Amino acid sequence: MSAPASIAELLNRSQRLAGLTLGELAAELQIQLPANLLRDKGLIGQMLEQALGASSGSKAEPDFPQLGIELKSLPIDAKGKPLESTYVCTAPLTDVAMQQWHNSWVCRKLSHVLWVPIWAERSLPLCDRVIGSAFLWQPDAEQALLLQQDWEELMELIVLGGIHQIRGAHGKVLQLRPKAANSKALTQAVGRNGEPIQTLPRGFYLKAAFTAAILQHQFGVR
Repeated sequence: MSAPASIAELLNRSQRLAGLTLGELAAELQIQLPANLLRDKGLIGQMLEQALGASSGSKAEPDFPQLGIELKSLPIDAKGKPLESTYVCTAPLTDVAMQQWHNSWVCRKLSHVLWVPIWAERSLPLCDRVIGSAFLWQPDAEQALLLQQDWEELMELIVLGGIHQIRGAHGKVLQLRPKAANSKALTQAVGRNGEPIQTLPRGFYLKAAFTAAILQHQFGVR
């Protein structure tokens, strides 16, 4: 699928997916769905990227760079409540002292998002999970300020060597969590005395309460 030439074309493509099961989409894309996502957590996002024509891959830019739009799938239950936090991007753990929020990967990723809700009750077989109505979102002034404050506080801890002090409870809307396939996938970071250390890679995640508020505003979900 070629990249969409406009926001209108992207929305038309996403609307065509609404109501399809993941099994139906996989058949269209000629992809064999596994029984579960334990070993391939990124598969649904990859399927949506392929179906919608996302082109950035793993680059530090939005999934639709020509439109400045990021694609995020959002698994929800039957009541429209997010089932988990939402991965944003990996976190830099070295050479971050001079980074500014407005130039950060998190800020760029979240400046304009196409959310794709997916009814994904854990009791539902993967092939029967249903793609919902996608919608565009940009953070309002209050949301943008909360994201910036959380990012700056977390990055300050990283700079000061406090990486191991960071817990999921840190941050009002944004959290930093380990992200690695296994405990041996280590990366370099800064220790409390400025020395280089080895630690698990970290990723930024949006807390479920934050995405729940976005859904509530969009659909009136409570």
